[in-house]
Amino acid sequence: MIRIGNFPDTVNEYAARTVAGLVVILSLAAIITQSLWLVGALFYGFSARVLYGPKFSPFAKLAIHGIVPLLGLGSKIVAGPPKRFAQFVGVIFSGTAFVLLFFGQVFAFQSVLGVLVLFASLESILGFCAGCFVFGFLIKWGWIPEEVCEKCNNIQFAIKD
Repeated sequence: MIRIGNFPDTVNEYAARTVAGLVVILSLAAIITQSLWLVGALFYGFSARVLYGPKFSPFAKLAIHGIVPLLGLGSKIVAGPPKRFAQFVGVIFSGTAFVLLFFGQVFAFQSVLGVLVLFASLESILGFCAGCFVFGFLIKWGWIPEEVCEKCNNIQFAIKD
């Protein structure tokens, strides 16, 4: 049985950063080629990760079972809910980019994906997850109950390995 919303409670930070790197590559390819198919693939990947975690995401599978082991990156466990929130933000950006490109708004499409490239690059290269950062504030402000993620109360920016 496939359960919607089956995102893991914990995530391997190195796999998440690898997925972010793959998102950068696909996003840049989409910006350059203006391919609706590539933007659709990007949207699908974010949607799959939000709804099911890594189960149906080609990038997550490649990162978890291919790139991370191949590079010997190991495992650094972090809380899952902030990463899921970040993936949801990716759904919004990639979905918006898809609609903009579909309606021929090329500059707006490139701008939206450019922002996605910026934040995915920060995640991939520096280990700074902007969605996770915002998620921490949403908990502090009471917009997200602390019970959603007990491990998330002290999310801070830190440059990781």
